[in-house]
Amino acid sequence: MKKIILVLFAFLFFSKLPAQSVKRYTLAQVIHIAQKQSPDALIAIHQFRKSYWQYRTFKATYLPNLNLSATLPDLNRSINAISAPDGTVSYTSQSIANYSLGLSLNQKIGLTGGEVFVNTGLQRMDNFFTDTSTRQYLSNVVNIGFIQPLFTYNPYKWQKKIEPIKYEEAKRKYMEAEEDIAIKAINYFFSLLTAQIEQKIAIKNYHNYDTLYRIAKGRYNLGKIAENDLLQLQLNLLKADASVEQSRLNYNDKLFRFKSFLRLKDSGKVELVPPLLISFFNVPVDKAVEEAKLNTSTSLQFTQRLLEAASQLDMARMNGRFDMNLYASFGLSQTAHTLQEAYQSPLNQERVSMGITLPLLDWGKAKGNIKMAESNEELVKTAVQQDKIDFEQNIYLKVMQFAMQKKQLAIAAKADTVAQKRYEITHKRYMIGMVNDVLELNNAQIDNDNAKLNYFNTLKKYWINYYELRKLTLYDFQKDVPITVDTKLLVN
Repeated sequence: MKKIILVLFAFLFFSKLPAQSVKRYTLAQVIHIAQKQSPDALIAIHQFRKSYWQYRTFKATYLPNLNLSATLPDLNRSINAISAPDGTVSYTSQSIANYSLGLSLNQKIGLTGGEVFVNTGLQRMDNFFTDTSTRQYLSNVVNIGFIQPLFTYNPYKWQKKIEPIKYEEAKRKYMEAEEDIAIKAINYFFSLLTAQIEQKIAIKNYHNYDTLYRIAKGRYNLGKIAENDLLQLQLNLLKADASVEQSRLNYNDKLFRFKSFLRLKDSGKVELVPPLLISFFNVPVDKAVEEAKLNTSTSLQFTQRLLEAASQLDMARMNGRFDMNLYASFGLSQTAHTLQEAYQSPLNQERVSMGITLPLLDWGKAKGNIKMAESNEELVKTAVQQDKIDFEQNIYLKVMQFAMQKKQLAIAAKADTVAQKRYEITHKRYMIGMVNDVLELNNAQIDNDNAKLNYFNTLKKYWINYYELRKLTLYDFQKDVPITVDTKLLVN
């Protein structure tokens, strides 16, 4: 009675406990979660944001630059040597306060590498003597001018060509990173799915061998089977029991890795839904290569490398040779003892300067730099040509691998069906005594388990090949549209 009461009490207690929820995930859901909240997704977003702000900084250098400068004040009290009109020098104590305020507007000219400017300013000097003090103003009403290097390397011209390519490349790299994340998610999905299936197989095999062992003991007592067959079934039961424990440990390990990658906080059970339905479609090689050239970051990298090599050659040709800088400005200024007078009848102020640099003897340094830059450009051109060939060949191989997966998956599915049917027939025949060979039953069971796992492994390869092809081309061949992303949402 005590045992019955304890069992009833335990039943009533555990029946009141809330059942642990089971969260089911499809492959599409896992990929979506991974691309939104996995660590790799966050890294990809921040890498793109870095490139975005780098591009914004580049664009800002070509916008007008407004600066305000001020000195409030600059005090100087010291003893200095003062020259008199008659040529004598005496040391005199001075106390001077300088104040200044300036506003300047600068604009770079990317086409020529020069800069235009407009500025205005006001200065005040207070000179405190022992017995008297004076105050003087210097107004710079307006000053307009430009600075233009004439025969030198212009980095702004090349930056205007290269920086937009680098930014577009960053966009495409982010999309490629998303496809990489999808491939990782597929690996984690099928790794856990395989562990889930292996656990179910292990439990099923344990119950089957337990039943077979009980039947075999009865047959052995009746003298229908040999002791060797009974021991073989007992050994199989022990192995199946150990497999259940090992599969449970393996499943928990894969589950932890799965949740860690997806950053899932839920501690409930997880069950994966096998992606059994496949829609096959053909991918033409020519279209895949064409889309890769139009969409991927690799194609932009080829262009960027060529431009950077050309920029280095241009810099070698222009620097270290004949150079000339032109500076010109026109302004209005005035000086007075009062602020109002400092802005009355301003005087013209012009300045023009031209500086030249001509190396007379550099022992062939400039020529050597040019030759090295020319060789580097030819090296880059050759490397880019070879990389283009390898790039197209890689796409061709991926398309061929994807095309083979249709047949491989059909074969694996058929093999799974055949192995399952063979095992069921062998199992039934053994149960009714038509088959007494334990090894035949073992082989049927092993083939059945391997065929099922091989099917899901082939299914995994199909999805990985598909997303690798998407990454290489940034094209969704299933929907027949290019892969795009709204980058505005990434920088908010």
